Amino acid sequence: MLDPDRGLSLTIARVVQRLQGSSLHSQLERQARVSLHKPEIKLESLKEDIKDFLKTSGWEKKLQNAVYSELNVFPSPCHPAAPPEHIKEPLAYMRKAQGSWEKRILKSLNSMCTELNIPLAQKRPVNEQKELLNKWNEMGTDEPDLSLFRPVYAPKDFLEVLMNLRNPNYENGEQPSFRNHLGLIQVPLKVKDIPELKEDFSELGLNIGQLGIDDSAQVPPEFFENEHVRVGQKVLAEQDSAAAQQYVRQGCPTALRADLWALILNISNQPEDILYYEQLKSNVIQHNLLVDSLIYKDVKLTASNDDYYFVFEDYLYQVLLCFSRDTSVLEHFAYSSATPPKSYIQGKLGMEEYAVFYPPNGVIPFHGFSMYVAPLCFLYHEPSKLYQIFREMYVRFFFRLHSISSHPSGIVSLCLLFETLLQTHLPQLFYHLREIGAQPLRISFKWMVRAFSGYLATDQLLLLWDRILGYNSLEILAVLAAAVFAFRAVNLMEVTSLAAAEAVLADLSTLKVMPLLQIFLFATVT
Repeated sequence: MLDPDRGLSLTIARVVQRLQGSSLHSQLERQARVSLHKPEIKLESLKEDIKDFLKTSGWEKKLQNAVYSELNVFPSPCHPAAPPEHIKEPLAYMRKAQGSWEKRILKSLNSMCTELNIPLAQKRPVNEQKELLNKWNEMGTDEPDLSLFRPVYAPKDFLEVLMNLRNPNYENGEQPSFRNHLGLIQVPLKVKDIPELKEDFSELGLNIGQLGIDDSAQVPPEFFENEHVRVGQKVLAEQDSAAAQQYVRQGCPTALRADLWALILNISNQPEDILYYEQLKSNVIQHNLLVDSLIYKDVKLTASNDDYYFVFEDYLYQVLLCFSRDTSVLEHFAYSSATPPKSYIQGKLGMEEYAVFYPPNGVIPFHGFSMYVAPLCFLYHEPSKLYQIFREMYVRFFFRLHSISSHPSGIVSLCLLFETLLQTHLPQLFYHLREIGAQPLRISFKWMVRAFSGYLATDQLLLLWDRILGYNSLEILAVLAAAVFAFRAVNLMEVTSLAAAEAVLADLSTLKVMPLLQIFLFATVT
């Protein structure tokens, strides 16, 4: 166990080290130097005067937000004696399973390369570069032949892998409590029960005002909304990330959502950020990657066919093509159980000095990946800002939905939490569906992997994502999935096959997220 004081000093050292390499650090240094020429700065009280200047000019708040952002993203420090891989994933069998899964993905990618005789990456001819640059804002009109390309994997392939996960030290379920788990996930991870979830999500209580609830007995909705908007404007004026994160737990007013999310994620879209986006765009123009075709194919198969998102097709290509080239995304592998795949220069296989990460961001897109970006297009219309928000959402949250880990917000824990909630609180429904070969997780898995994007109406999805940001956790996805089954329980009790159960749950677009969550969490008898 790590001593609390030692843990705190390690955290401080890590945050300082991270910030020293940031643009904020150089900006603070520059501002401190500028302040030396101000008449109110006295030599005898230099340190205090500069600190006061940085405080009154708003730089102290920016530094606080940057520190808060680091604390939200990076895991708590391990014991100094723990091996480095423990930061990525403490359980050896999870690391092994993730490694095997990565090999499968690479095999699929490489076999596509061989079959189609297409290189992983190549420089575009000059005329092709000009053509792409000219149509950058209307790539959706392009109709490349993608018939030979296939997604590297789909969520159902990933579910099969998770179903086969086993802890080798836990053969035959020695603990009776776990032996009673009749779901598809068979690993003994600790997940929360309803009382613990009630405590964690206490701001969703029935007697607390919420955006997304039409009628509350305690507070007339219009009164709550007006007051909530006023408080939201004050939070934005203060520019405090921690306050914004607390605020959005009760939902974001539509007009303030874009600014509040940017504040929580510490995204300010400075000139250097816009320049960085332009450099990524330039990389897209110059080089063609095999994953570009996977991105095109995915957008065509998903967002282009979606009533809410087809209008954003151009944005999706821009953001995802730039994302694939962004080497800063590699930083998240320090705390992800995944490892970025490597490619070797031709003829140099296995020689590390000739290895490069492929794609450059280390993330191979799968079927449905573009749906992580699509809802954000409703909020951000400036490509560089949309890009930064998506990248931050990905390295904080979305990567956990397609990697194997024991993290409470990881997909394995979410699946187990969903199955446990259903088995505990709706046992009859759970056993009925299990008996007819319609294991609930087979239906809900695709919702959770996509964070419900493409399944809920956009206004409802954004209310759900408010809470993901507010609680800095994805656990609410599993709670919502269980709540959907509870809501449709009467109809589900009458079905006799998996196809019939899927038909009952085929359309979630009319569901209201917040009442479902509140009723499931706070009106369930425990």
